[in-house]
Amino acid sequence: METEMKRLCGLPFVIAGAIIALSLLTSPASAQASRTWVSGVGDDVNPCSRTAPCKTFAGAISKTAVNGEINCLDPGGFGAVTITKSITIDCHEVYGSILNALTNGINVAFDSFAGTDVRKTVNLRNLNLQGFDTGLTGIRIFGAGAGSFVNIEDCLINGNFGSPGTGIADQRTNGTLNVVNTTIRDMGGSGFTIASAAAGLIKATLSNVKVINAASGVGVGAGAAVHLSNSVVSSNSVAGIAISGGGINIDTTTISFNTIGVKQVGGSVNLSNNDLSFNSTGVSGTVSSHSNNRFTNNGAGGTITPIGSTTNPTGLQ
Repeated sequence: METEMKRLCGLPFVIAGAIIALSLLTSPASAQASRTWVSGVGDDVNPCSRTAPCKTFAGAISKTAVNGEINCLDPGGFGAVTITKSITIDCHEVYGSILNALTNGINVAFDSFAGTDVRKTVNLRNLNLQGFDTGLTGIRIFGAGAGSFVNIEDCLINGNFGSPGTGIADQRTNGTLNVVNTTIRDMGGSGFTIASAAAGLIKATLSNVKVINAASGVGVGAGAAVHLSNSVVSSNSVAGIAISGGGINIDTTTISFNTIGVKQVGGSVNLSNNDLSFNSTGVSGTVSSHSNNRFTNNGAGGTITPIGSTTNPTGLQ
């Protein structure tokens, strides 16, 4: 640096000044990176590079470009975060945690996405969200969300007993939700709440999820079309599945040890290849069932309407 300054001092003042100004304008320190890093021993004043990581997800997101990715360099608790751009947060093979006592763990605010952010895509992977008994919602998704996509993989959400006490709440007007290999447990409210905030449509696919010890396991409301498969919904104090509007198809899922297995007060429920067992009440309301479901050791109640006909008794094509 000293040699460079001596060289510049030997140039006319105007030329030297122009060179210095150009170097500042092109400095990568002011640019947002396509990949940033957080570390348990990082600092949010850092540029969030691999050699100078940030401390929190909130610190890293401001230094990450649209469609970029935040990774975890080593295990740590990285704090609650509000997402306002297309981004991936992935702590694969590293323990990446969020302690969300008295607050939400992750807010995805689609109304705050820039108009130039055409992807409107958020990927959350390998995260552990701990509500510490007082957490509100683990992951809350809201806003207009037209054309938006949220993908949640390999996450654990635990211990939200503050109001509303929810694991994942999708309250967009429109959008697509995909949740895979994720466990939600110990919720004061619902494991999942999926309902459009207006007259829109949320399309949700839930696969290989476990919802255990909540009030309601999966809550479905108006404007939601949900497909639940290869999952476990167990030991929920109000209902395993609670639907007040929209529709849910449930396939190859265990619904057991709930106060009510499936509670239908609105919307439609279709069942195929499921095991409903040891619920105090198997079904409340009306559900449509293919002949390949198993209902065992449940209390009486509700109406189960077979799907099929004399020529096609299973109702499957």
